[in-house]
Order: sequence, then C-alpha cells, then structure tokens
Amino acid sequence: MLLLILAAVLAGLLGWLAVLFHQRNQYWARRGIPHTPPHPIVGSFSFLFKKNVGIWMRDLRLQHSSPLVGIWVFWKPVLVVADPQIARRVLIQDSDLFRNRYISSGKSDPIGSQNLFTVNDPTWTNVRRRLTYIFTAAKLKAMQEFTTGKSQDVVNRIKEYNSENKPVDLRVLFSDVTTDIFGTFAFGIQTDSVKTGDSVLRAVTRTFQEFDVYRGMCWLSIFFWPGLVDIFRFSLFPKKTTDFFKKTVNEIIEYRIKNKVEKSDLLDALIKMKKEGLDEGQEFDDNLLAAQATIMLQGGFDTTAGTLTFTMNELAHYPDIQERLYNELVEAKEQKNNEDLGFNDLEKLTYLNCVIKEVLRKYPPMGWLDRVAATDYPINAKLTLPRGTPVYVNAIGMHYDPQYFPDPHVFNPDRFLPENESSVVPFSYMPFGDGPRMCIGMRFAQMTMRTVISEIVLNLQLKPKPGFPTPDKVEFETKGLFLLPGAPLCLDFVPRN
Repeated sequence: MLLLILAAVLAGLLGWLAVLFHQRNQYWARRGIPHTPPHPIVGSFSFLFKKNVGIWMRDLRLQHSSPLVGIWVFWKPVLVVADPQIARRVLIQDSDLFRNRYISSGKSDPIGSQNLFTVNDPTWTNVRRRLTYIFTAAKLKAMQEFTTGKSQDVVNRIKEYNSENKPVDLRVLFSDVTTDIFGTFAFGIQTDSVKTGDSVLRAVTRTFQEFDVYRGMCWLSIFFWPGLVDIFRFSLFPKKTTDFFKKTVNEIIEYRIKNKVEKSDLLDALIKMKKEGLDEGQEFDDNLLAAQATIMLQGGFDTTAGTLTFTMNELAHYPDIQERLYNELVEAKEQKNNEDLGFNDLEKLTYLNCVIKEVLRKYPPMGWLDRVAATDYPINAKLTLPRGTPVYVNAIGMHYDPQYFPDPHVFNPDRFLPENESSVVPFSYMPFGDGPRMCIGMRFAQMTMRTVISEIVLNLQLKPKPGFPTPDKVEFETKGLFLLPGAPLCLDFVPRN
C-alpha cells in the first residue's frame, strides 16, 4: 500500500512538473513572440560557460528577424528588445516604470548587493545623485596631467619590453595603467603598477579578473538567478578581497575625517554622503560606502582596459586607420608647439573620438541593459508584459544590425564622422547604456582612453604579431559576463622617429 501511495505521489509530481514545463514552453508562443524552444533546465542559457553572453546576444539578433524575441532565463520568461523606439521608451520615456534592474545580489553579500550597479530604488536614486558630481569636467581636467604621465609610462614599458624581446600582454598592461589612474582619481592612492607590474591595489584588481567555475557560478546567479545568491551565499566579488578592500577604505575614510584631509575624490564624496545622510536622518553604513568604492574600481579599470586592448588590436590590423589617426595627433601636437595634449585638445579630436566610438560599437563592455517592469506594461498593441517581467535591451544586437550599421563586422570609424553620425538612429548605439542608469563613469573612461591611445599611437607603430588572432578571431571571456578578451592579445610595436 505504501508503495502505491508513493507511486501515486510521484506520478502526481511528475504530472505537475509536466504541466509547468508545457506552460513555460508555450509562454512566448501564446503571445506571438518569436523564440527558440528552451532547454528543460537552463532555458535559453545552454550556451553558458561556452560563449560570452554579449556574443550570444549579438548572435540572437542575427538569428531572428523580429526585434522582439522571447527567451527563458532558466524558467523565467524574459523579453529581449532590439528596437530603438522601444529601447527609448524603456530607458527614457517610461524609465520610472523600469527603474530597477533584474541583476541583484543578496543579504549575504552586502558589498555586491548595495553598489550602484546592482542596488535598486530608493537606495539607487539616493546614492547616484550624491556621487555624480565627482565626474565633472573640472575634476577630469585636474587629472589630465597625471593621466598623460601614466600613459607615457605605458609607452616606456612597451619600449623596455621590446629591448628585452618580451611580448606585451595588452590586457595586463592596460589593467596596470587603469588601476593606477583610477586608484588615484577615486582613492587618492599613488601606485606604480604600470612601471612595476604590481602594487597593493593591483593585487586587488587582479583578483577581480580571475574567473574560475565557482566565481562564474556566482556571477551567473547574480545576473540571471538572484534567488540562489543567499541559498549558496554567492558574492559578486571574492570575499577575501572585499574584506581587505572594506577594511582599507574604512581606514582611509576614518583617517581623513580625523585629520580633516580633503582630496575631492570618490572617498571624499562618500565621506560627504555619510555626513549629509546623518544630517537628514539617514544612515549610510560602512558596507554601503565600501560597496560604492568596490564597484567603481571594478567598472573603472577592467572595462576600460578591455576596450583599450581591442582598440590596439584593431588599429594594428587596419594600418590605414592607424596612420590617419597618427596624422591627426601629430597635427594637434604641432598646433601646441609639441606640448602634451590637454583634456580639451583630446576631446576635440574628431577622428580619435570616431575610433573610440567604433571600438565601443564592436565591443560594448556589457552588451545588454536589463530592466524590470514595475507594472503591467504594453509593449505594443498585441503584447502587454506582466508586472515583474525582465526586459533586456539588446544593445550589442543593434550595434551589429546591418539596418543600423552596414557591414557591422567591419571596423569603420567613418560611421561616426560628423557628416555621417546624424544618420545613426538614436538608441541603436548605447555602449554606456542610456537614461537615468547609464554608466556614471562614462566621461572618465573616455578621458582615459583618449589619453592612452594618443600617447601610444604618437610614439609607436602597431603591427600584428604572428601567432596572435586577427580581430575576427579574438576569443572572449566565457566565465565572466562582460565582453572582455578571453586569451592574451599581443602586438609588435615599432618606435616612431
């Protein structure tokens, strides 16, 4: 009798799961949205750890003619949007209804869950408005001389490696320099990673770049299945690193408060935020302050280093574009009597900015923008999204859509020349996102890239190195979720006269 009861319970359970599975499989079909049948367990994500998410998003757009595609993040239905007009509504026009992100960490991970990248309203609005001012043009201009000096150190290191016949791993080199630049800008910490290849802060950023299967699972959960975070106590950053970083940040903040030290950097902004919060009856705890410092470091050094790596690889394989950029830089230097190019000088260089924009079109660090519908939301006359449905704006998909960017796999900075840029459809190009939650450090990243690129191209000619991939053969990180190199990229550098 007991066996019959157990068999009946098991049959009932299997029947219930079969009904749920059928309902899940038919979710997008019932709504008339194109889709690919999901995997029984992981939904549309059977590619995980085999292909970068950004590349998968790019390919998803190329596979479906419809700008609306239904996917399943495991068992969760998600709408992927590759339509500029709908993107504008989600990110700008109706942003109040799409204020929060699907990405989330848990209570077991206070550093991962309380930073600007993952936290939702009302904390997000409160923190964002208090930190925006640190990225003003005046503060960036004040950093320009330092950034130029660090960029010149990069050139010297490349020349030193040349003399020793040592290959230069571009991502490592650029991670060294972006750690130095952002460390000083945000924390007032002077490091010499670009000269020595190491520093206390570089040891921290190096751990941020290490992805094994476990850390890949952590990020997978936070980005796509947040409910698992507290169950398995996953974290956005390695715990040992965040403990060290939290302790260091809090010690610097306490020292500055006690000794009345002001440096007008990120830590000063956090100190000010804490004081203003107390005056307004709000308490910003140490975890929240450390969370902002940690995510700013992650976002400030690694994505910029990756973009610089892709830039150099493209320039080396397109010598005509490289020489055109070199000539623009030489002309700008001559107009300044060969003095270093300043913040305003670099900002005005048309072709330099076209090169950067085109690199970011091909390699946006995060190729999709996730939002969650706060209410039932009509996408069009036929489709209304239920409240709580995630929406992924497929930015990289639009970057590679031939109707917006002809011959999308070709590196062509001319797309962004003044006479051509007006034809770029608004919201078809979003390497930094858009709307209220767009990247807070966009201008800092642009300043860093302009400076490093200009110093290298002015002093060194870039050439492909035998045995390393052309741009169309580059490997991408598969365990991490940002669009970054997954294998070393090296070039040959020839000093210019």
